[in-house]
Formats: sequence, structure tokens, C-alpha cells
Amino acid sequence: MKRLLSCLMLFWAVGMQAQVADFRIIPFPKSLTTDTTKVFNLASGMGIAYDASDPEMSRNAQFLREWVEQLTGIQLKMTPDDKKAAIRMRLGITAKGKKSKKEKEVALTEQQQEAYAVTVNKQGILLEGRKHVGLFRAAQTLRKALPVLEVPANGAAPTVAFPYTNIQDEPRFCYRGAMLDCARHFFAMDVIKQYIDVLALHGCNQLHWHLTEDQGWRFEVKALPELAKKGSVRKQTVVGRNSGVYDGQPYGGYYTQEQCREIVNYAAQRYINIIPEIDLPGHMLSALHVYPNLGCTGGPYEVWPIWGVSRDVLCAGNPQTMDFLKTVLGELCDVFPSKFIHIGGDECPKERWKNCPKCQAKAKELGLTENGKHSIENQLQTYINHEVEKFLNERGRDLIGWDETLEGGLTPGAIVMSWRGINGGIEAARQHHRVIMTPTTYCYIDYYQLKDQWGQPLAIGGYLPASKVYSFEPLVPEELTEEEQQYILGAQVNLWTEYVAYPEHVFYMLLPRLDAISEVQWCRSDQKDFKSFKTRLPRLQQLYDRLGINYCRAIE
Repeated sequence: MKRLLSCLMLFWAVGMQAQVADFRIIPFPKSLTTDTTKVFNLASGMGIAYDASDPEMSRNAQFLREWVEQLTGIQLKMTPDDKKAAIRMRLGITAKGKKSKKEKEVALTEQQQEAYAVTVNKQGILLEGRKHVGLFRAAQTLRKALPVLEVPANGAAPTVAFPYTNIQDEPRFCYRGAMLDCARHFFAMDVIKQYIDVLALHGCNQLHWHLTEDQGWRFEVKALPELAKKGSVRKQTVVGRNSGVYDGQPYGGYYTQEQCREIVNYAAQRYINIIPEIDLPGHMLSALHVYPNLGCTGGPYEVWPIWGVSRDVLCAGNPQTMDFLKTVLGELCDVFPSKFIHIGGDECPKERWKNCPKCQAKAKELGLTENGKHSIENQLQTYINHEVEKFLNERGRDLIGWDETLEGGLTPGAIVMSWRGINGGIEAARQHHRVIMTPTTYCYIDYYQLKDQWGQPLAIGGYLPASKVYSFEPLVPEELTEEEQQYILGAQVNLWTEYVAYPEHVFYMLLPRLDAISEVQWCRSDQKDFKSFKTRLPRLQQLYDRLGINYCRAIE
């Protein structure tokens, strides 16, 4: 009873309950203790202390200042090196905010490098990060704990009460991503940046950027200027699900290399890596339209106005094919510093290769024969994959491919993205390949998220509610040994955009399913609780409302 009265007095003292910070955020911290009987009050005019000689810390401090004002109206001062500032930011993590000692230089896992701590006591709010990325995570945690307030008409910003708190946190998986398909539909730079902002809010560190398809080529290649100019434009687009009816409107758009670099830098400031995907050797009609000599039949080819998988793919037996791919991927590596480069490798029909004299001659040259496990044509694709991987490895990059790349055998360094269920990922981990789990059953957010499909925007089909996403367990302990589980890097959700043409629809499909996957990616499996998740979601949705981000307001 005494504790209850103390809590009631706290809420009375600060006015409304909405003015109290709440650290029960999404994703939930690894360790959180709170004493609601004691608070530190944050108000306008107080300061944020940081090391002004450190540009990265200064940037994170400025982010935090902007976030606090955006949500509460509280205007904080930038007060470098002020030991008595209300909010203090520093590198190094100590126990419960005690005076830090210089941490020993030891090898840290990627997850440990993102570790952070938040301490609230009578001295104020202390944000600590083992590295700068950890400080950014700490600042995002503070941001999500804030109430969303309306500033009174007289301009007097309210005070926010922070209960005494101690958080020690770090992510479970080193890879926490989401994919956005900008090939089927093209999205402007501000949409990509907002997508990055939303990922950063949820603790993600990877954006898989799908840039080429049968329906459009979105990446500028300066050595091949016609590729993006012509390959990015389809004459028209089918209405609905390949109805046979077309809108009659040309559709196109591509990203210049300068724009891609701008996106890379924007993401890097928010500790997100951009993984570009050039899908090969299938899904290449947009390239074949410009360079028909690279196809098995010689064309003519058109940028596809319909959805699906074209039978026309790059010719595996044409030596110009590898020249083309190396030119494209060489410039891709110049623009994107990502350690990972995605080459797709999925849904590549082989019938053209079976009937192509050049492809069959190449198979004979390579000594490929039916071996009972892999067809000649699957081995041809593996030949392409290996050549591309060797090219990327020479540039210090690792290849990622969809799980079809397993069908012809993989080189040891290749990473498998398992989408056709989890079995491809299980097999890859058993072969000691690194794996990113992204099965359709849990991670394809182009599916409907509510049972009432008629009440939602058109989607590709299926049903994937947030509760199903939340239930995903990437490690599959019943199938993999503890050693094999180490090869599971993490998980991501995929947003394909055949039926997603507008920014509002992008974020409707993303949220709240990104909220759900963020706890899969960040939290231990024994921490997850969907009922708790649903009680924590409304506060985050208030933040979306303040930012003007669309989302699905129902949750199943």
C-alpha cells in the first residue's frame, strides 16, 4: 500500500501520467530495473554534456536534443563537458553509473560493441556506450521512453519525470535487418531516409536495398549509361494481379551514384549498413532490354510490365555476361562500402540454358555433367556465382545469396539468406555457412497482416500477422547444435513492392511488424512476451503519429 501511495503521489506531482518517462520500450532491454518512487525531472534550459572534441559523440548529442524537443517541447542546451548537466553522454560502461575506469582493450563481439547503459538518479541521466554505436542506442532508448506531449499555447514546455532507472543492454544478434524492394516500385530519397530512420528507431543495423528486377533497373552504372536510363523505365504497369489490364503510363526512376552515396552516409550516421542487391543471373529483363546480346535468344526484350518471374535470363555461356557483371558490381563496390554484397540468385529459370548452344558449350568446357545431386544448369549458375564471388572477394567483400545458391554447391565464404522456409538456413549452417533467416512464413511483410483482407490495401496474398512475426525463433535449437547455431547471424523482414506503390503503403506494411521482428532480433527468446509487447506498442505508435509515419493501427 505504501508503494502504491508513493506512485500515486508521483503522478499527482508531475500532473498527468503521460508526463512520466517509461523505459518499457520496444525492443525491450536486456536488463531493466526501475524505482518509481523516485524521479529526476527534466525541463527546458537544462543541458546535455558530451565530449565536444569527438565529432561522432557531438552528432549523437545533437540527435538527442532534437528528439527531446520534437516529442516534448523541452529545449535542452548543448553544454559540452558540464559534469552537472541533466543528461551526460560518455564512452565506456560502468556498473550502475559509478565512476568509470578505462575499459580493457579486448576483442568484442559485434553485439558487445553495441552495448550501452542508461542510469537515472538524483544526479540526472547518464548515457553510456561501449562504442559510439552504443551511445546512439542509449539515446534512442531515452527517446522511446519519452511521453509525446502537446506544448501549451503559452509556450511553457512541461516537465518530464524520469523514474530512477538502470538499464544494461546489448542485442542478441549481430545482423538485424529489413529489406526494401525499390525495383518493382521506385521510392524517392526522402522515403528511403525515413525508412532508415524507422529502422534505426528499432535497433536495426542493416538495410537490404533491392535495386534491380525484371520490372526496373534502379542503379546508375557510369560505364553503361544507357542501362539505368532505359532499363529503369517500363512502358506501362499491369493493374492488380496480372489482370491483363494496363494503366498505359510509363513508369521509371533510378538512383544516381551520388544519391546512393548520400543514402549510404545518411544510414552510416544512424549506424545502419546498406547492403545493395543486384539480382543475377535471373530477374534481368530490365538489363536485357538495353543489352539484348546478353540473353540466350537475342531478344528483343522489354522491361516487364507484369509481375512474376521471366524465363529470359542472362546467358551463362556468353563471355560478355561476366564482363557486364564485373562492370556493374565493380561500380557497386565503389559506391557501397558494405562488407556484404547481395547477388540474389533466386528464381532463375534454366530452360533457356538447356536450349542455348552457348550455355551447353560452356557446360562442356567446364566439364559439367549430371551428377544425381545437381543438374548441369544448376552447376552453370554455381559457376557464375563463384566467378562473381571471386571478383567480390578481391575487393574485400562477401557474397550473400538467396537459398537457391545452395542448389549447385557453395564456396565456404558465401552467406545464405534463407527465404523458402528455414530448411535452407539449417542446411547452410550445417555446412558452416553464415546464415540470415528470413523465411516467408515469418518475415515476408508484403503479405496481409489482418484476416480482413478486403479492409486493407491490395497485397500479394497470404496472411502474416504481427503475432506470427513475433513468434519467430531464428536459431532452431531442435535442428542445430550449439556450434552450428553460431552461424546464424540474425534475421530480417522483406518488403517486396509489386503491390506497394506509395510511401504511406510502405510504412503501413512495415509497422507494426517491424516492431515485432525487432524483439526477435534484439531480445533473448525467454524475454519475449507478446501480451507485454502489445501493452508497450501504443506509446511507440504515439511517436509515429508525432513523426507523421503511417502504420497499421490494428494488430493480430
